[in-house]
Amino acid sequence: MTRELLWVSLPDQRARREVYWMSRMPQTHVTALAREAPDGEITWVPTTYTRPIKRFIEAGAFAWARGVGDQDPAAYDWVASLELCSLVTGQASRWRRAARGRGGRVRQAVITWENLPDQPLYRLPPYQQAVDSCRDADLLLCMVDAARDHLLANGFDDERIRVVKPGVDTTAFTPPTEPIAEPRVVFCSPLAPNKGIDRVLDAMAIVRRSVPEARLAVAGRGPLQGLVEAAAADPARGVDFVGSLPPAQVPGFLRTGAVFTTAPRPTWKWTEQLGLAYLEAMACGLPVVTTVCGTNDEAVSPGNALVADDVEALADALVTMLQDPARRATVGAANHAHVLAEHDLATQCARMGAAFADFE
Repeated sequence: MTRELLWVSLPDQRARREVYWMSRMPQTHVTALAREAPDGEITWVPTTYTRPIKRFIEAGAFAWARGVGDQDPAAYDWVASLELCSLVTGQASRWRRAARGRGGRVRQAVITWENLPDQPLYRLPPYQQAVDSCRDADLLLCMVDAARDHLLANGFDDERIRVVKPGVDTTAFTPPTEPIAEPRVVFCSPLAPNKGIDRVLDAMAIVRRSVPEARLAVAGRGPLQGLVEAAAADPARGVDFVGSLPPAQVPGFLRTGAVFTTAPRPTWKWTEQLGLAYLEAMACGLPVVTTVCGTNDEAVSPGNALVADDVEALADALVTMLQDPARRATVGAANHAHVLAEHDLATQCARMGAAFADFE
């Protein structure tokens, strides 16, 4: 018997994330309302959005999907969406209630990464209305342990909560055949202030005083792209910018590095929740050097370098890792083993399916 799941996407849903994981759950078929065609074996219903603002974090949450009400409740077992306060979650809640009012059997799941118990958006309408609308959702699926804590702090029923951390494709994200000897640092994340590419650039300038041959390779796009392009244009900076990479090219890019780095820092409504980029780099056998932010310690295991939010501290940790090939090899091997054991994609998707089955 196949589980039929309707996914109501955010307008800027990233590929091969939540909806893709849902489609990889055993005996599950997903229909996705989305602006762009999703990856995977998913039935796509092209959708447009009412989106009054387009700023970074509000951009996804503050948007309504057109056509939710056109879906036939008799065709689905579940409706699912991302994050409590997103307006599409409110839409999913209303659609599910209307279906049940007509004798339908649709259940609701909300996927959440949120790790701030006092998330300020929850106090602002219409975000607050979306949160309240899903208090009786059947399943609250948390991607990090801290998300469960935040749900409990906000009065959600613990019996409806399950925690299943995300997986990465460990057949694609694999270590290189030979260790990278060159002191090459890789950054693969959005080029935005909250991911700290500006601090990484500053830290690398310090690193090159001790390790003159060190280079930084940057993949991504975002509002700070100009800073990266300017650094790459200066031969003295040792920066290589490859732009935004399609998903299939990310594993190969990571395998060119000796160390992976980011430098996240919180905003008024966000802190690092897990960081899939860490897991992908770790699966490729890279040690990680990053700043402590939010709950990224749930991804970055001991042996890697989690340092204070300080350019000098970041630079010192990078120098230490770059100058110690034996440590890099040891930490990298442990990282690869950790991801295989705890974040293999097929295994984690099966665990997500088991969470849904708990309520069926």
